[in-house]
Amino acid sequence: MPLYKYRAATKTGDVIEYRTDAPNKFVLLNKLKNNGLYPISITSINVRADKKGKKQKRNIETSHSVLKQVRAEQIKKSMNKKEGWIVRVKDAIAKNKSIKKRDILIFTQNFYLLKKANFNNIHALSTVIETVENPTLKAIIEDILLGVEAGENMYTTMEYYGSVFPPIYINMIKVGELSGALTNSLERAVEYLETTEAMNKKLREILIPNIIQFVGLIILAVVGTLVSVPMIQGVFDAFGSKDQLPAITIAFSNFLDYFSTIWYIPLGIIIAIAVAIMLYIRTPKGKYNFHYFKYKMPIFGSLIYAIDFSRLTQSILLNLKNGQRIQEALETSRNISNNLVMLSLIESAINNILVGQSWIEPFEQSGLSTPMITEMLKIGMQTDLAEMMEKLNSYMQIDIDNIIQRIIKILPQIVAIFVGIILIFVVLVVLAPMIQVYMGGWMFSAFE
Repeated sequence: MPLYKYRAATKTGDVIEYRTDAPNKFVLLNKLKNNGLYPISITSINVRADKKGKKQKRNIETSHSVLKQVRAEQIKKSMNKKEGWIVRVKDAIAKNKSIKKRDILIFTQNFYLLKKANFNNIHALSTVIETVENPTLKAIIEDILLGVEAGENMYTTMEYYGSVFPPIYINMIKVGELSGALTNSLERAVEYLETTEAMNKKLREILIPNIIQFVGLIILAVVGTLVSVPMIQGVFDAFGSKDQLPAITIAFSNFLDYFSTIWYIPLGIIIAIAVAIMLYIRTPKGKYNFHYFKYKMPIFGSLIYAIDFSRLTQSILLNLKNGQRIQEALETSRNISNNLVMLSLIESAINNILVGQSWIEPFEQSGLSTPMITEMLKIGMQTDLAEMMEKLNSYMQIDIDNIIQRIIKILPQIVAIFVGIILIFVVLVVLAPMIQVYMGGWMFSAFE
């Protein structure tokens, strides 16, 4: 039976280190947890079947007996430490620390560099674990390592952590492992994470300041109307002025007064509409229509589809280079996107191959792919598909960059239009009455 050396923590925070035998790491891990221990590291020890090895093996004890050997005085002392509750709070926060995309990106970059240096999966993961700072992600990678040491693929363990690793990321690892080109898949995964992070950063830089300005102007219009309009009207009434506030100011003020009495009705309508939409999206048809809308929506629709289709072609190309046929490449790459429209197109393409038709036809008839893309694929089927797909990926990357640049140019202009409309409204509703009071023209009518 294999021999393992482990380090584990007790419930009081003490760290113990010992050796024991177990069928595999999974059994030992469950054994430690059942005995109230929190494993820190488990290392396999190769003991030769000689006298020395037998002597060492006789000294092996179970984790339960090791736990009994922990001195009661030391446990009591640890429990009575003044800083114990602070440490426990910090540990609880650390264990529940959220995993950011940046953490996954750094892990993938380091893992890719080790694989590029011809490290095997176990050695690479064991090395990468030491560089992971996020304790939650570190525990997940340790779980992945245990699976790999037990003979499983990495992606099978990652699928249990679908809330941490994006489906596209998991599929990239799956394609790499099944095709024998994990290093290339990791390179693609790094590019995907870096591109996604850079795009999100650019969009945040554009949207967040303008959204804050937009919301601030709305708050100024509402609060300014509720506060300043009654005050200005009170000044007019006190001096007996016959001047009236601007009609748009009075109308908006009356609207706010009326809304304050029936606010629960429009709020209830909004909540009901939101709940109805959410329930509809959860149905198969509603989810499909919503995903189709994501591909056809203004501004971002073409970008979302271009990115998903680009990842599909990259995955197919990776499989073709590893000797797979187009049908096998499509089947391996079918989960490259979680969009139901893309999944249905891939399934249709596979079914077309089975009945002897063109697998490109579903993408062409969908109206989502440009004629340039479908024509390049048709030419590739007649010549060299792998070579044409390399050119197609280069073309699509340029196309994606151009779409992003257009969005970066158009989005600020669209947001500026909405901000400008709200700003004009604020000037007419709030600032115009204030200017009227400041100019003092209303005082002449008060003495007529």
